[in-house]
This record gives sequence, structure tokens and C-alpha cells, in this order.
Amino acid sequence: MAAVILGGIVGPVVLLVVAVGVPATSAGVLGRLVRTSLLLSLPIGISALLVNLFFFPGGRDLLFQIGPINATREGLGFALEILARILAISGGITLFYLTTPPNELVTDLERRGVSPRLAFVASASVQTVPAMLGRAGTIVAAQRARGLDTEGGALRRLRGLLPIVGPVIMGSIAEVEERSMALEARGFTRPGRRTLLWAPADPPIERLVRWLLVLALVSLVAARTTGVLGRLP
Repeated sequence: MAAVILGGIVGPVVLLVVAVGVPATSAGVLGRLVRTSLLLSLPIGISALLVNLFFFPGGRDLLFQIGPINATREGLGFALEILARILAISGGITLFYLTTPPNELVTDLERRGVSPRLAFVASASVQTVPAMLGRAGTIVAAQRARGLDTEGGALRRLRGLLPIVGPVIMGSIAEVEERSMALEARGFTRPGRRTLLWAPADPPIERLVRWLLVLALVSLVAARTTGVLGRLP
């Protein structure tokens, strides 16, 4: 939210360094964060860069021309602003994913009164991609042991894709059914609040930092709304 409210390039870049880079370095996940964040933001970042560079409305300062398409300085500036916001947002999401164990997230959400169904949806959303990647790796290894060729040219890789996709999808469906039966056996759908045997620690310093971040965001929104904070470069 702060990256969008601040706008420009300086604001999102400062957020990316201070609110993402510093905590990631402290947690020892900076390398993984950079790789994952770039993979997540690269497709939409390239798309936003090309669309705004060549098709920005009202651009007059010509940089270069490719046939009938003009690349303008105004379009490049706006594209860089969008790219800075995308990197800041994807960096924040990736940092949360790398530093927050799903089981602790679910337990803490339930401790704070969130419905167990919503907490389970949040946990399943976080764990879906890693679970499918792990299952796909297992299936690829099993198919290779049976003689499937999954390496080589693009056509050979494409032919080897179908024997992998089918088991991954069927395995995911079977896992959903097994998990549903296990949850029902443990009384997941019973009414009333459940008694938790354990909850993650919540030190006072972390609670203070969270409230300060909320106050900072509210103050930022108020400053932009009232015009106290002008547009950043």
C-alpha cells in the first residue's frame, strides 16, 4: 500500500531497501528473496515496461522509433515507476512467504479469533505451490526411473510433459480428499472456538513495531490526501 501511495521511483525503492532488504538480510533469506521475487515480478514487469514505453498516451519526447511505434521519455519514466512498485510489492510478499511458517500463521490466526475455515484457506494457499513442486519432482524422478526422457530439445520435453502433468493433478485431488477426511476425523467443522495447545510467541517489541507500521501507513495516507506530502520523484 505504501508503495502505491508514495508513487514515483524514490519511495518504492526506499521501501524495497528498508522494509524488505534489511529484514531479509537479518533473517538470512536475502538471496532466496531476490531470486524468487524476480521470478514472480519479471513477467508482469516486462509487460508493464513494454506497454508503457511504446504506448504511453500523450508522450511527446521521442527516444527512438520502431516502425510506426514510438518510445517516449514520458512512457519510460512511468514504466520505471510501475516497475519500482511491482518490485516493492513482490519483495514484501516474498519476504512474508520466506519468513512465516504456515503452521504458525494458521495457529496465530485462530488464536486471534479468525474462523478455522479461513485460517485453513490461508494455510492451503501458502502451501499449494511448494507442495505441487515437491510432488512434481517426485513424479519426474519416478518417470525417469521408468525410462521417460524429460531432457533434450523443446519437442522432447513437450512430449515428456503429459506423463507428468496427469499424475500431478490426480495426486493433488487425492491429497485434497485425504486432507478433508483427516480434518473431519479431528472435528474441524464442529462449532465453537477451539482450545489451542500452543501458540507462537509474540514479543512486546514486535507488537510495538506492528502498531508503529500501522500508524505510519495511516499518517502517510492522511499526508497524501491533505496534500502535505507532495509527489516524490
